[in-house]
Amino acid sequence: MADFEERRSLLGDENEGSFAGRQEARGPGRPMPAICDPSHLLHRVVVLVFMCFLGFGSYFCYDNPAALQTQVIQDMNLNTAKFMQLYAWYSWPNVVLCFLGGFLIDRVFGIRLGTIIFSLFVCVGQVIFAAGALGNRFWLMELGRFVFGIGGESLAVAQNTYAVNWFKGKELNLVFGLQLSMARLGSTVNMNIMGWVYSEVAIAVGSSGYTTLGISLMIAAGTCVFSLFCALVLAFFDKRAERILHKEQGKTGEVIKLTDVKDFSLALWLIFIICVFYYVAIFPFIGQGQVFFIEKFNFSPAEARAVNSIVYIISAPASPILGFIVDKTGRNVGWVFTAVVATLGAHMMLAFTFWNPWIAMSLLGVSYSLLACALWPMVAFVVPEHQLGTAYGFMQSIQNLGLAVIAIAVGVIVDIRGYLVLEVFFCACICFALMAVVALYFVDYIKGGDLNQSAAARAKLQKETSTEAE
Repeated sequence: MADFEERRSLLGDENEGSFAGRQEARGPGRPMPAICDPSHLLHRVVVLVFMCFLGFGSYFCYDNPAALQTQVIQDMNLNTAKFMQLYAWYSWPNVVLCFLGGFLIDRVFGIRLGTIIFSLFVCVGQVIFAAGALGNRFWLMELGRFVFGIGGESLAVAQNTYAVNWFKGKELNLVFGLQLSMARLGSTVNMNIMGWVYSEVAIAVGSSGYTTLGISLMIAAGTCVFSLFCALVLAFFDKRAERILHKEQGKTGEVIKLTDVKDFSLALWLIFIICVFYYVAIFPFIGQGQVFFIEKFNFSPAEARAVNSIVYIISAPASPILGFIVDKTGRNVGWVFTAVVATLGAHMMLAFTFWNPWIAMSLLGVSYSLLACALWPMVAFVVPEHQLGTAYGFMQSIQNLGLAVIAIAVGVIVDIRGYLVLEVFFCACICFALMAVVALYFVDYIKGGDLNQSAAARAKLQKETSTEAE
């Protein structure tokens, strides 16, 4: 995350320097075609296409283990605890890199080279992951996920930086919504196609096994190569626009100062607690959900993958819509409370009933999207502007720490006690998040904060504050 107001927009104000640059590039009497003009909407739409696909491979391959859970466990002779290590190894490097990603882009590599390097990490990590399966070496698969994780989260930071650089003040909210939708599309396609890919490879090879698994994962690596190609194209477009418009490279705007942690308010720590305990009941569940639906509801593997992907399918269109609703209504704490209660209801349905799981998973998809829209913006309401980079970095860091630890715990629980106890565990995590939401409401109310104010009340308060400052 970054403070968007401090970032420089590549396509900001049309100053004299940029005009002269365009005239120089076009040459006298030769107007530049709209599709080639970096200041024109048509050219930015072309750039947006590559920008959206930049993270497609990363999101597609992140949940390869979930899409092929039964195959990975059988072919590599694993238990659930070992299987969930594949998710833990992705999260471990991001406990630290969430603080460093923006710094590396701003101060070391620059946005263009940084994006290419992070894309390479994603590609190399997925290839190592696939090679581990081909050679029946699970430790190599774990190494691949670790390398993959080094690039994954930092690539998302780079993608956001490109978006602000090209679209700040010009359709930026829409662009972020489209990027999120494309990310969820990558996860959805993975969930619903990798099982078919494995079956086709098994037919071609003549049998299932770790060789078939490795070839399937290597095919999936093709999406990462495509995303690397998008990174190269974006670097070309960005360099060209910089030359024509005489603009600087985009920066994340993040200012990370670990000493700011001591100044974090109680409200911010409660937001961190909600974040950790909520998301550990979402992503680890999806990571091992396929076998759960097969064992409890007697679904076929294809049906299990389909229902397991519904959270991402719903999130793709719902996120921008719910974000718009939250922006217009305010009341963030109320929306977070609603999302957490709905998520608890979904997990209780999955744990204690045999109702069609499509109901619970659809509810989970809506509540997951709603919480993301309402929770993450609250950080900006409780910390000063100069601490936003540290606050968001710390929030992502402890989220990844929680995901890594809980991924290991989930595997152990399933192996020892089964899926019913696992669902009870997830319900307990959501209950902790719910208690933190209630505590956040009262803390904010007592201190006279604006976390649960309406959008109109916030706008009025902001106007009054601006007037007083003047």
